[in-house]
Amino acid sequence: MKLNEKLFSTMRAATRHLVAKGPKAATSAIQDALKILTPGKAQAAPQPAAAPAMRDINPPPQGKAFTPPPPPPQEEPPSAPPNPMRPMQEAAEAMQNLMPDLLAKLDLPLNGGAAAFKMPAFDLSQFEMPSFDLPGAGARGPAEPLPGQFIDGSFTNSAGTRTYKLYVPSTCTGAPAPLVVMLHGCTQDPDDFATGTQMNALAEEMQCLVVYPAQSQQANASRCWNWFSAVDQQRDQGEPSIIAGITRAVIHEHKIDAAQVYVAGLSAGGAMATIMGTLYPDIYAAVGVHSGLPFASAQDLPSALAAMKGSFGKPVPAGRAIPIIVFHGDRDTTVHPVNGDEVLRQGAHPNQEIVVEPGRVPDGHAYTRTVHRRADGTPQAEHWAIHGAGHAWSGGSARGSYTDGKGPDASREMMRFFRTQR
Repeated sequence: MKLNEKLFSTMRAATRHLVAKGPKAATSAIQDALKILTPGKAQAAPQPAAAPAMRDINPPPQGKAFTPPPPPPQEEPPSAPPNPMRPMQEAAEAMQNLMPDLLAKLDLPLNGGAAAFKMPAFDLSQFEMPSFDLPGAGARGPAEPLPGQFIDGSFTNSAGTRTYKLYVPSTCTGAPAPLVVMLHGCTQDPDDFATGTQMNALAEEMQCLVVYPAQSQQANASRCWNWFSAVDQQRDQGEPSIIAGITRAVIHEHKIDAAQVYVAGLSAGGAMATIMGTLYPDIYAAVGVHSGLPFASAQDLPSALAAMKGSFGKPVPAGRAIPIIVFHGDRDTTVHPVNGDEVLRQGAHPNQEIVVEPGRVPDGHAYTRTVHRRADGTPQAEHWAIHGAGHAWSGGSARGSYTDGKGPDASREMMRFFRTQR
């Protein structure tokens, strides 16, 4: 039977429908078809037992050849009635002939079963936008109770609305206090990020306030800050204007020392922290970047994916010197470690003394700390290369997502660095 283009089109549409429903459904349908169509798969009808061999009771005379009598003439068999199932059988035969090609298109061996079914390969790990941090998403446990207040808030301007959570420690004395703005990574939220970084516990110890702006799923399906969007890399536009607005609102509503306001973030939040520090040096005295990317390293989604892999389509701009501390695991496969080097290169002041200090956390990661010192010996920029670490907040709590408890303690080191920038 020769298949026409209409039948092929119908079969291709059916194939696309099965693939869209997922591997399990498609595999089940194909296997059902094979049970019917594949020769030898259907149960054979029982065959009658073979008749015993006949024995000639009148053997031919000795010495004479025996010539068997001619067979009786055969009658012409009556014509078979038309088979109403023949069209379906022909279609089945055609489908059987098509099946190997169909299975080849689906990359499914004929006898491989469901385990052999492979959908087209997509590397989801590369999609920081919308999905920077897919592996291990979600908080793993409730945060330890703290005596301070964790307050819900919201801010709206012409660029949109974002909620936030503000931690006010119980140790505040009423004197103006420092403020740290913490920008979470993809798939995270303020509660998860606060739990993983343990920044609220440090706020109790160091008497500072911590605010956690929350990215919305309406702005990004995976709650990533849109650091790669052109409008979100400009002062007083897009998401930077909202984050700056939240910061100003907290400064206005609480007793904050305006000279001690800092911004830090992880992954997409780290990339946005570099944007905030670059665009608003009048607000933020220093920047902390963990597993993030340099300012203006991407202009759209394709260039963002390339930058995450460590390939920049054009030279990363020099930016402006800002006090900055950078953490990056040298086994990070989500954001290539070269991004940490570029972040530091942008922020560090040229012609400063550079000190390299290797170290190791007891029972934890080894690291290399590179410090750019001012003339008075205070650090203006630091880079912590954490050996063996991946895409996770160093020294964080296992109760939060994307944390690596083997240290060093990025939260404590950031707070130590921030306090040197008064």
